[in-house]
Amino acid sequence: MQIGTTLSQFIIEETRLYPEASGDFAALLNDLMVACKFIGSQVYRGALVGALGSADTGNVQGEVQKKLDVIANNAILKSMDWTGHLAGMVSEEEDGPYEIPAGIPRGKYLLLFDPLDGSSNIDVGISVGTIFSILKAPTAGENAKLEDFLQPGAQQVCAGYALYGSSNMLVYSTGFGVNGFTLLPEVGEYVLTHPQMRIPEDTSEYAINMSNHRHWEAPVRRYIDELNAGKEGPRERDFNMRWVGSMVADVHRILCRGGIFLYPFDTKDPKKPGKLRLLYEANPMGFLIEQAGGAASTGRERILDIQPEGLHQRVPVILGAKNEVERVTQYHQS
Repeated sequence: MQIGTTLSQFIIEETRLYPEASGDFAALLNDLMVACKFIGSQVYRGALVGALGSADTGNVQGEVQKKLDVIANNAILKSMDWTGHLAGMVSEEEDGPYEIPAGIPRGKYLLLFDPLDGSSNIDVGISVGTIFSILKAPTAGENAKLEDFLQPGAQQVCAGYALYGSSNMLVYSTGFGVNGFTLLPEVGEYVLTHPQMRIPEDTSEYAINMSNHRHWEAPVRRYIDELNAGKEGPRERDFNMRWVGSMVADVHRILCRGGIFLYPFDTKDPKKPGKLRLLYEANPMGFLIEQAGGAASTGRERILDIQPEGLHQRVPVILGAKNEVERVTQYHQS
């Protein structure tokens, strides 16, 4: 049976390019993929295993957790805390850093993750996913401190996501392009199906929550109004809007066929500088987008240049087709 290049094979072949590599990073990725396979199986079973609906808990953000939020978070923590590859972990669902259990060696990497992005869509069968980011621990072999996780996104050594949709896909980058793998259930392996994913610099497709139009700043309203004006407007061509409301699904579409995604600052809740979390969503997705030839900005600065100030910091996000992101940024600057 010819199944193509598996994720395990791909990681090993990448590792061989670096004779100094210890194999820890390859093992870390493989362990993380086991957790993603488990989470995907729970998402697909849904009501059959009693995993739908809300849990009786809330997260550190004050948001009501779904049962699958809790299942996914625990799956990653317990799949990774015993491996010896990590100095620490942080999750969107946890208040502070998760300490590796006593007796387990501390590794040289840090794992940051959103266990189940788009979980508000779970009960209606819309695609959701797991987003992850990997950093080097400043001091290998010791317990990670909170400040160790506060590194700019440009310092990520790996970022990616698992998509639980019509298929279970794993998309990631180690800084040398973006590759996508599809889970082959018969053998339990991710297989390379989307090599070297690229985003066209121009697009006619955008993703944004139009219900917030009245709350946006003037530069974003100007940009979206121009797109909506179509052929009769200043852009002199028609644009299509696609909005899933699950960042993983919207970004995956952009990686596959192009587009621009916007979750800008709005005045609906002025206390929040943005909706999306810098460490768990904006940084890893911005890393992927840039590696695929796109751009990622807040409208005022490159996302990957931001110095994080807290584990749950929020930022505006504008990412995708390079020329469109630059246009929105220019509108902010002018």
